[in-house]
Amino acid sequence: MTDTWRHCTSLTPERRLDVLSLLDRTETLLGREAIDETRRRIVVHGWRAEHWLLYDGDALVKYALVSGAEHSMVEMCGGGVDEDLLGELLGRHATLDWWTRGGQGEGHALCQVIRTLQLMEAKLPVDTVAVPKGAILRNFEPGRDERAWLEQNNAAFADHPEQGAWLLTDLDERTQEPWFDPSGFLLLEIDGRIAASCWTKVHELHPDRFGEIYIISVHPDFQGHHLGRLMVTQGLDVLRRKGVMRAMLFVDESNSGAKALYESLGFSVTRDDRLIRFTRA
Repeated sequence: MTDTWRHCTSLTPERRLDVLSLLDRTETLLGREAIDETRRRIVVHGWRAEHWLLYDGDALVKYALVSGAEHSMVEMCGGGVDEDLLGELLGRHATLDWWTRGGQGEGHALCQVIRTLQLMEAKLPVDTVAVPKGAILRNFEPGRDERAWLEQNNAAFADHPEQGAWLLTDLDERTQEPWFDPSGFLLLEIDGRIAASCWTKVHELHPDRFGEIYIISVHPDFQGHHLGRLMVTQGLDVLRRKGVMRAMLFVDESNSGAKALYESLGFSVTRDDRLIRFTRA
């Protein structure tokens, strides 16, 4: 018999394994990520958060993670919306921003779409833009480049809700992950400064072994010189040389300039993910 939703701020080792098993099964079933990478990392590392679990007997059948206090962010394993959980959460949080994947949760009477993130995919290879004379393209060097890259990236994403305020701890956490490979993290130096960067990631454990443009950014002082195209194509070339045949990335639907660039390189939209806001009546 299915239990009621229960929550905790810290997963026991047994519950952590239950959640990871559910995430893995869901990813196999859907052929895509079961939950955002950042939230999955919270589970993997056993960090404190607002964890919600629904059991059927001894089997975990649903899981959701809530983060933040003022504007609470919610995502459920699989990317849907559960009405019982929604009721529970609105009793605790006046406002909920809930990530839905692939069109799930749309049309709900109580919600307002506040952001749409699009998944774009392309086949490799693509034509590569050459590095201009005087510029240096090199790999990120751990222990040397952290602070300079953070300055470049945070300046490029100054108005971005997630990417524009990274701390050194945010970068360190990711560069210590098993998937991190500095050979896929490219920096472009101009006049001794990091002008642009392209961080790529290979999903080695996925059956299709696809590549991802994880982060692409150009410092505002160097924008308007087509460095975005240069860095994307150079990043895609790194993926191709690693034997990757398909690449993907996420982009905000409202970012028409970036979308036009990606479309010109052969990318097309394959999925819409929406952040929808629920407000307590």
